[in-house]
Amino acid sequence: MNDEMNMNDRTTDLRQQLIDTARRMAAAGLTRGTAGNVSVRAGERGGGFLITPTGMAYEAMESEDIVFMRLDGTAEGRRKPSSEWRFHRDLYRHRAEAGAIVHAHSPFATSLACLRRDVPAFHYMIARFGGDSLRCAAYATFGTQALSDAALSAMADRRACLLANHGMLAFGDDLGQALDLGVELEALCEQYWRACQLGEPVLLDAAEMRTVLGKFASYGQQA
Repeated sequence: MNDEMNMNDRTTDLRQQLIDTARRMAAAGLTRGTAGNVSVRAGERGGGFLITPTGMAYEAMESEDIVFMRLDGTAEGRRKPSSEWRFHRDLYRHRAEAGAIVHAHSPFATSLACLRRDVPAFHYMIARFGGDSLRCAAYATFGTQALSDAALSAMADRRACLLANHGMLAFGDDLGQALDLGVELEALCEQYWRACQLGEPVLLDAAEMRTVLGKFASYGQQA
């Protein structure tokens, strides 16, 4: 009985953390209105994830509005899940390190995505996402399995990608890191866009990016 109560308490807390993260995403300028979505891996009822509902303003959300989804694609709750639940599910299925996911239609990431451009190694912080570039996934209609497949391909060995004519997608170990990576991705897209207004950015070569990737392996505060 105590274990069940503790699980319920943890789930309620995680739902509120999810809502808080969605609101912080909007406050950071990554999304407007009801666009975008956030999810977090959850251990309840055999495993799955919690995700924001479709078409609902973040400020109006309550804990009970958050949808629990199993990895088989079935949903539980009083609301319908985000229309993009497929790429959330597939990332949790295929990327064990994914603890939370953010998707946004942020201005600069979306602008580059509409050009269907990868973001090359114009700045060493690109390495924070796991490679020497940020890829742009092939276009597919929103909410489809085809879009999820394209996103998974673009995120091979990466923690983020652009979605052609759509927006951005990023995952982290937890909600805090996922949001941080989303903010960093938008900042890099803005910097690249601005640099391109003045000319062709000078790119870091493969050898330097290998060095930077090695340094990022121990970057930040270590446990």
